[in-house]
Formats: sequence, C-alpha cells, structure tokens
Amino acid sequence: MDQHNDSFTRPDPGTARTLRTHDALLHITRRHADGDHRTRWADHGMPMPPLDALRRVADLAAGSAQPHEGEPPVDTDDLTAALTLIPWARAEFDQLEAGLLQMAKGRGMTWQDIAFGLGLGSAQAARQRHERLLRRTDRP
Repeated sequence: MDQHNDSFTRPDPGTARTLRTHDALLHITRRHADGDHRTRWADHGMPMPPLDALRRVADLAAGSAQPHEGEPPVDTDDLTAALTLIPWARAEFDQLEAGLLQMAKGRGMTWQDIAFGLGLGSAQAARQRHERLLRRTDRP
C-alpha cells in the first residue's frame, strides 16, 4: 500500500512542511503579485521569490503599499502564508551572505574589513558570523 494513502503511517513532517511552503508561495502570488511578478505568474506560472512575497504581504498589511484594483485585502491566511515562508527566505539570505563573505575573503579582504562592512565591532565577530552561516547553510 502507498505510504501517502496509508492512514496508519505518520506523515513525514519535512515533506508536509515543503508542501505547505510551496502552497504558501502560490497563495501569496495568486492573491498579491503585482508588476513583473503578476506578469510572470500570468504568462509563465512563475511564483514570486519568497522574499518578495514576504515583503509584499508585509507592506500591504502595514499600509505602506496600497492594493491594486481588485486585489483582496491581506487576511489571516496571507499572514500565515508569509510566516510559513520566513525560513525559506532566511535560508536564501544566509546562502547569499555566506557567498558574499567567501568572495570578500577570496578577494583579499581582512576579517576587520568584513566586520566594518557588516557593522560588527571586531574581526572575531565577523569570523564567528561566517562560521555560523557555514553551519546553517551546510557549506564547506
């Protein structure tokens, strides 16, 4: 019997989270994509990037962006979907930051230079941040 249809097999939390995350992105894109994001969705079925979806919902909910004509107001489902996307967006941002730190070191910047750029107080703080990012992103 297929595990997905077996009512006696516990669902896999990782798979359930992945499906919910994808559904959250589609939900926000369908309801709130605007501009180029709306065009890419309509023409190619491409959902918004997670960080853009988060920003759109946050801006609409805060009133710093106005909904377009016919766009529904932000509701609890939109906020839940946005909250669901936070780990995905954070992981993408962590990978971007780790990559930038690697490139900075590769181009000869010192940890003190990097600390200054990050607004940190010491080279040690920059090194420790880099190590934490590497652990979170599973980079070598």
